[in-house]
Amino acid sequence: ANIAAIAKATTALEKGMAGAFLQTPAAGLVRSYAMEKAEVTDSTRQELLAFLSGTEGSDYAPQSGEITGILKQMGDEMNKDYSDATAEENSAIENFEALMAAK
Repeated sequence: ANIAAIAKATTALEKGMAGAFLQTPAAGLVRSYAMEKAEVTDSTRQELLAFLSGTEGSDYAPQSGEITGILKQMGDEMNKDYSDATAEENSAIENFEALMAAK
């Protein structure tokens, strides 16, 4: 859900629809992720949260790309973490099945 929310946010910002995005549940997911789990600096987190709170929404210019870049970075990290976790899980399943077959 967080990966999809980040993708929606990035797409909306690139299309210049930041205000519309901020009204969606996906914005809440991105806000929650940014507050609790995102591995970003405090200043970056504050900037992103200010935007998601709407305090910078009217001033945001998509061509500056700063918020879009932050979201893309977060999305890339989330996709990598998801891929790593999936690979680890698949490896564990294979190891378990090999162990059960050996019995």
